[in-house]
Amino acid sequence: MNGLSADLAELEALKQGLDASTACDVLVCPPASLIARAHAAVTGAFALGGQDCRAEASGAFTGDISAEMLKDAGASAVIVGHSERRQYHGERDADVAAKARAAWRAGLMAIICIGETEDQRDAGQAHHICGGQIKGSVPAEATAENTAIAYEPVWAIGSGKTPTGKEIENMHAHLRSCLADALGEDARGIRILYGGSVNPSNAAEILNLSEVDGALVGGSSLKASDFLKIITAIKSL
Repeated sequence: MNGLSADLAELEALKQGLDASTACDVLVCPPASLIARAHAAVTGAFALGGQDCRAEASGAFTGDISAEMLKDAGASAVIVGHSERRQYHGERDADVAAKARAAWRAGLMAIICIGETEDQRDAGQAHHICGGQIKGSVPAEATAENTAIAYEPVWAIGSGKTPTGKEIENMHAHLRSCLADALGEDARGIRILYGGSVNPSNAAEILNLSEVDGALVGGSSLKASDFLKIITAIKSL
């Protein structure tokens, strides 16, 4: 929940900082109030997405936003099941799966978030919890073209803490195996992003891990200068 009209200047700066040698897909998910204006401002320099959507296409759901509305505003993707949605809005795996299907219905890519709390990790339940979220949150129709998974250990988000490289690789390998078990071997091609205190100082190390296909960047995406350093880290791999 960050971003006012003045902050569109950061997107302009990001646009100016990108060039033809950018070696990755760049997606920014601003608040819904800015998507249409951002779409006009960035003119295809990078993709835009929403931070959440409702499962229904329309109806008496005051204050909610549908995947179709996001698409109409210029989005090409939407984040669903973010840990803050699960924590503060009580979203369950089934709710997340319904939102992913809504994203596909509207022609959006679904970025499905999963992750364990610190208590769950300390109890040795991280693999069990995240595997269960894959099973419950990722619909059977998920493909590499319409879905990405974002692993965001809840205890690492905004805390400055990150798992070790070996822990990240281990979890991503586990998630890839869970996807294959649930959806078939082709699901191994679904991108698995790491999210949780990704910043310019640790981006190169994290993005160089063999099982990591990208990053879900939080606070470090608010300033174009920081975000561009992360993108540059990808270019240097």
